[in-house]
Amino acid sequence: MVVRMRHTKSKRNRVRSHHAILAAKFVRCGHCGAENLPHTVCTNCGYYAGREVVDVLAKLDKKDRKKREKELHAHEKEQAEKGRELNAEELSHH
Repeated sequence: MVVRMRHTKSKRNRVRSHHAILAAKFVRCGHCGAENLPHTVCTNCGYYAGREVVDVLAKLDKKDRKKREKELHAHEKEQAEKGRELNAEELSHH
């Protein structure tokens, strides 16, 4: 079959101008800092909008669970240190 009305190169290119693939945009998780797609549950910690939605540790085997728990405790300790103010003795050491 032959095309009856052929499209020009400019028409073809104008149509295709909207077919470009955009790079995925990521946001940082407010709880653990991992990069995720916006409006999705964090795959690293299972938090969404400041609360735990999915228990990520329940889905892991024992070895991976211990490793992840260690990482989460280190992160929580780091956040606690950032949140509190230093007293006079700690200021003298820094």
